[in-house]
Amino acid sequence: MKLSAHYTKASMLISLAVLFSGAVIYFFAINYIANVQLDKNLSQALNEAEDYVRSTASQPQQYDLDKDHAIFTKTEQQVFRRRYFDTVYHNFKENRTEAGRAVEDIVKAADNKHYKVVITISRESTRSLVEVISLITLVLIVGLLLVLFITNKYVLNGLWKPFYVTLSQIKSFDVTGNNPLLFKSSEVDEFSELNAAIHEMSVRVKAEYGNLKLFTENASHELMTPLAVVTTKLDTLIQDETLRPDQLEQINDIYKSISKSTRLNQALLLLIKLDNELIRDDEPVNLKEVIAEKIQQFQEVAKSKELVIDYQLTDKQICASKYLVDILLNNLFSNSIRHNERHGQIKIELDDEKLVIKNTGQPIKLNSEQMFERFQKSKQSSGMGLGLALVENICRQYGFNIRHDYAEGWHSFTITF
Repeated sequence: MKLSAHYTKASMLISLAVLFSGAVIYFFAINYIANVQLDKNLSQALNEAEDYVRSTASQPQQYDLDKDHAIFTKTEQQVFRRRYFDTVYHNFKENRTEAGRAVEDIVKAADNKHYKVVITISRESTRSLVEVISLITLVLIVGLLLVLFITNKYVLNGLWKPFYVTLSQIKSFDVTGNNPLLFKSSEVDEFSELNAAIHEMSVRVKAEYGNLKLFTENASHELMTPLAVVTTKLDTLIQDETLRPDQLEQINDIYKSISKSTRLNQALLLLIKLDNELIRDDEPVNLKEVIAEKIQQFQEVAKSKELVIDYQLTDKQICASKYLVDILLNNLFSNSIRHNERHGQIKIELDDEKLVIKNTGQPIKLNSEQMFERFQKSKQSSGMGLGLALVENICRQYGFNIRHDYAEGWHSFTITF
């Protein structure tokens, strides 16, 4: 959920809670005011009833007026605390029962007799007034919520537009590119500060990346020369017939280590070039023909482990670098042979949508995501842990998707075009 939606939701809930609480308080306040007004009218009617009792020589009779009626009951009680209460009122004129308000008290007649009088008046008018006011309040609440919703939806979205522009530029930011981050000026101070901080950060990141890239390239190139010299010297030493067997074995160990370091250095250089998209010799490549050649090249290596290679290939044209395609297939073929078991199988399937290379083998502890990370390899592997990282980088450069699956004793690498 977007921040604006969270804000809209919170403001709507808070506004609704405040307005609802205010409406309830407002309703009871109006009822209280209406009761106070009715009680004043009842007090006035009670004074009129007292005047009526004092002015009549006989027992006062019940009377009904348009707005109120009174009932007199003779009582011996002389002291009574006046009380106001809600009751029902029978409207004789319209012959219906309505809500009413009543007052009860003791009045004294001219002959010193006491009468309990109950005066009831209709509260229909005040009730109608309360309903009208409540309806108006409800309409105002709904209208206010609607205005808040529209304001938050359109006005706040306009205020957040610079933020989304900044977010879009951050998403498209490429540390290897030459285009700096350029932000439009904003009237909101916070957005202006955010843009300035992001711009400064992007400049620092580009500078640090450039320094790191330059250092890595220089270091890798500088390593190539001494590695080549050491390899040449070792080649000369190996050909010396005066070496003892133990000396020859030590030189062979050194030679293997130097060869591994050379391959590692070359792989790291290639990864740098892939990261910076420096290899751009794309041309039409017929994958069927290239894979068929690779099968022939690896046939002898597969026979050494008595592996059976089955393949089913259809024509598939892609636009890519032959050099990178060769590296990709070399790594996948080598991986399928290295991690296979003796007398195992390799299956290769190529169609218009995907390339699948499967091999039998034991499960490994690395999961499918870790497998494509640099220097991640199983304990049984004798490789450098960069082969599959190169494969993934090459696939990413051309928009291919690669995944690994293991099921029923088969490792499967699937490249989807």
